[in-house]
Amino acid sequence: MQSMTRSLATAAALGFAFSAGMVLGSSALPEATAAVSDLQTDEQNTISVFAAASPSVVFVESTARRRDPWTANIFDVPQGSGSGFVWDDEGHVVTNFHVVQGASALNVKLQDGTSWPAKVVGVDPSKDLAVLAIDAPKRTLSPLPRGLSEELQVGQKVIAIGNPFGLDHTLTSGVISALGREIEAVNGRTIQGVVQTDAAINPGNSGGPLLDSQGRLIGVNTAIFSPSGASAGIGFAIPADTVSRVVPELIEHGKVRRPALGVRVVGDHIARRNGVNGVILGAVDPDGPAGRAGLLGLGQDPRGNTVIGDVIIGIGEHDVTDSDSLFAALEAHEIGDTAVVRVLREGKQTEVRVKLGELD
Repeated sequence: MQSMTRSLATAAALGFAFSAGMVLGSSALPEATAAVSDLQTDEQNTISVFAAASPSVVFVESTARRRDPWTANIFDVPQGSGSGFVWDDEGHVVTNFHVVQGASALNVKLQDGTSWPAKVVGVDPSKDLAVLAIDAPKRTLSPLPRGLSEELQVGQKVIAIGNPFGLDHTLTSGVISALGREIEAVNGRTIQGVVQTDAAINPGNSGGPLLDSQGRLIGVNTAIFSPSGASAGIGFAIPADTVSRVVPELIEHGKVRRPALGVRVVGDHIARRNGVNGVILGAVDPDGPAGRAGLLGLGQDPRGNTVIGDVIIGIGEHDVTDSDSLFAALEAHEIGDTAVVRVLREGKQTEVRVKLGELD
């Protein structure tokens, strides 16, 4: 009985010592650590890309001017917000056109917390891109390195950085889930070659960069496919090759200079209604590229009936079936190029060489 009492006392003492070690002593259990070296390689890569790229990502706020219907006073109201990124150390910032559309005033907030009034340098609604300018010191500007979207592959890792819902810099990651997608721009034109990703893209991510695992710009986040308006795992980005072509044009000219034929075309719905698979030329400027090359627009027969002249079915190596494909075929050329235009004229196919001009 005495030995049992001694055993219970010993066990109780040991139990108290164990409990005391749990509550009061830190030496009873090893201390948890979170060294970077303990993280997986992919985690370390994501962290390093975010650290390097986040100083380049900005927050874009827009306001719109309104008039009070009762007092006739004019005032500015918040219109929306989005993301953007520093293009160069001259203060140029790239974002989406739909982020700045209709704004009377714009403000850009850098990662260091400073805010700068911004002016619009140029916009391209057809590609949903805009370039802003801020007068910030060069030391505060951190341009993003640029990659090539033509070398992208489905399955490769991507990282999106932006300011969704007005939060500070937020990172999401995923993979490229498809390439060569098409989405509709604000003005109804088709944006081709779009990058699709499953990285969460929320409304505030618009205009922010899509990066590869080396932190290079491979796209500009612009839209999501979602019945609810929230991210559903299908996001879209304007490809970097398009951005690298459009942005310098906007900076230099305030617009994108595009090749043109000097014609007006008949609406696609009218062409389809008449069983035409191609683009019907409506009015042809006689002094424009197409007119000088001899292309024919709509005419009239002796009875006053409208007669179709030329129907464009191809330019160079590109087939033309509607207005979108016509614009895409033209964009594959430069102003001043001589393009081989394939047309149907009186039911027969013919080729006409046209020296392209500049779109007004």
